[in-house]
Amino acid sequence: MQELTNPKGGRDTSRALLNGWISRSDLALELEVTEGTLRRWTAERWGPPCIRAGRKVYYRRSAVVEWLEEQEAADHRRARRGGRR
Repeated sequence: MQELTNPKGGRDTSRALLNGWISRSDLALELEVTEGTLRRWTAERWGPPCIRAGRKVYYRRSAVVEWLEEQEAADHRRARRGGRR
């Protein structure tokens, strides 16, 4: 795992620990949806998989990318079958 240092020269373990993860609020900004939408997707067991750490919710970046690619593939299948757009 990559070791990061803070401005005082000490180890920044919190950033290193969460390397590869994104918070719900940051993911909402990146996907241009609300945090409420992400909460609803989780409740409906849809959307990218997430984990909870206390009150915070995190998504593995690689899992989000994989989920987006699955949505793209599903959209192409619907288009070929003449489904809704």
